[in-house]
Amino acid sequence: MSQHVFKRAGFLVAAVGVAGLLGTGVASAHVTANVYGPQPTKGGYAAIVFRVPSEEKDPITTTKVAVDFKADYGIGSVRTKPVPGWTAEVTKSKLPTPITKDNGTQITEAVTAVTWTAQPGNELKATDYQEFSVSFGPLPTNVDQVEFPAHQTYSDGKVVDWNQPTPANGEEPEHPTPAVKLAAKSEGDEHGMAANTAATTGEHTEAAAASDTTARWLGGAGLLVGAIGLGVGAGATIRARKATAKSGGNS
Repeated sequence: MSQHVFKRAGFLVAAVGVAGLLGTGVASAHVTANVYGPQPTKGGYAAIVFRVPSEEKDPITTTKVAVDFKADYGIGSVRTKPVPGWTAEVTKSKLPTPITKDNGTQITEAVTAVTWTAQPGNELKATDYQEFSVSFGPLPTNVDQVEFPAHQTYSDGKVVDWNQPTPANGEEPEHPTPAVKLAAKSEGDEHGMAANTAATTGEHTEAAAASDTTARWLGGAGLLVGAIGLGVGAGATIRARKATAKSGGNS
């Protein structure tokens, strides 16, 4: 791979990082759900980062953060990224009615919450914020966005609920619900990838076949030239012997 390609890749990674920071702010004033990278698609899997600032004044700290997953999303599995000084607990609940996913899988028990709790000495101070990463799925296909009501517990016992939906006029409420929009599932992307793979494979196959044909042709030509060369050499030897014999006879 050329140095030019590496430079382009580095530029793209840097651009994605800057876009993520500009889109969400270095430390938002409320709990947010952020996506760094491709937008999650309906029916697929998602990697989401919940950004939690501590808003109370010293010496009050954030000691626990809980995020709700709606049962009707039918999220079958969640993985959490370890956060130093915090423990994570995933809560699952049995569904009254199983949910069948697009791939035919039946979800009878869905994730309904993930709770992070600070170990002593690791609470979020007033000037701190923390990011909690989760990977989960399969995502629902019947909604355009997934919402995650969050609950932030402080050391004085106060709990702030981030669970207010954004109204139709788009005006942000005081305690908005963290949410992530879902992109439409594109079958064409997968087919396109398969087509590109097939095309690439075809090109390699054709190139290999052409190379093999050329090699065979050159090999055959080489044998023919060699045979002609042998014939010419043999003819020259015979003529030389005849000339020698004739010369000997005349002496």
